[in-house]
Amino acid sequence: MQAFTKVSNELQSLLETVHHIRKMEKGTYLFQEGSKAKELFVVINGKIQMSKMIPDGRELTLRMASAGDLIGELSLFCSAQTHMQNAKVIESGEVAVIFKNDLEKKLGEDHAIALEFMRWMSQEHRKSQTKFRDLVLHGKKGALYSTLIRLSNSYGIHTDAGIIINTSLTNQELANFCGTSREVVNRLLSELRKADIISIDKGIITIHDLDYIKLEIDCENCPIDICNIE
Repeated sequence: MQAFTKVSNELQSLLETVHHIRKMEKGTYLFQEGSKAKELFVVINGKIQMSKMIPDGRELTLRMASAGDLIGELSLFCSAQTHMQNAKVIESGEVAVIFKNDLEKKLGEDHAIALEFMRWMSQEHRKSQTKFRDLVLHGKKGALYSTLIRLSNSYGIHTDAGIIINTSLTNQELANFCGTSREVVNRLLSELRKADIISIDKGIITIHDLDYIKLEIDCENCPIDICNIE
């Protein structure tokens, strides 16, 4: 199945053993934080926003899941039978449904595939850790700047004018990625525009000086497979 190209050949054969395919509609939730976790999902097409509510009621967007991504995996081999994140559909599509107990059983039976699965999970964990590092070390500015870098790696088109982020995001959506308010993002973006670091036209951001943004948050130039928004 074409959707599983983001994982290794060893894992593809495992993940292709799905129970059924489910359609998902934009604006609905595949699952919500605290709901029963009996299934995992592999995105075939469409996009899903993975997020978590933080104590003050704001939403922190952790990643955007697209074709080939596994979601719901945090409940694997966990005594807690509930989901730890929200999975909101932002672009209609389909997901392959895998029952959690079936996958756990197969991983337990094949140690080679289990090891490969652990390596894949470790990389996903590293993505999250680098995002939280920027937030902790550099606060709200670091969260926004690292989000811009990740967006440029995922959707950036290099032109003479700069790097065009070829996806339209509202300031509220950017704020969700940063775990902050829209007002804070408005102010930070305005500062970058005044300094001619970025420009914005109809919701499309062009980064004119990516090196400046990287320098401001002591960017470690992680590989693109780690530093992305997906």
